[in-house]
Amino acid sequence: MKTNVTMVRVYCSEAGLKLDKLLNILHDQEKVAGVTAFRGIAGFGKSGHFHTASLLDMSLDMPVIIEFFDRPEKIAAVVDHLRAHVKPGHMVSWDAMANLEQD
Repeated sequence: MKTNVTMVRVYCSEAGLKLDKLLNILHDQEKVAGVTAFRGIAGFGKSGHFHTASLLDMSLDMPVIIEFFDRPEKIAAVVDHLRAHVKPGHMVSWDAMANLEQD
């Protein structure tokens, strides 16, 4: 059965502990329905500093997208919790449909 969900993307980098911290929050505390982290091959943010992957320089500071979803009411609470850990402009969301199990 199709269910309304909210998808969220959080843009961060591999540097520091932010990636692991966010994944732990989503898995251990929030227990959202699904999470995937994508490692980018290139990217830049507000600073304009370009991060790229090459064979000569395998940087550990590559862009990462954490994407997750769940029912809208659950995601509203999760997003409120994550605001303290995510810089403004680094989180986006949209409505979608998923084939979730019934509660």
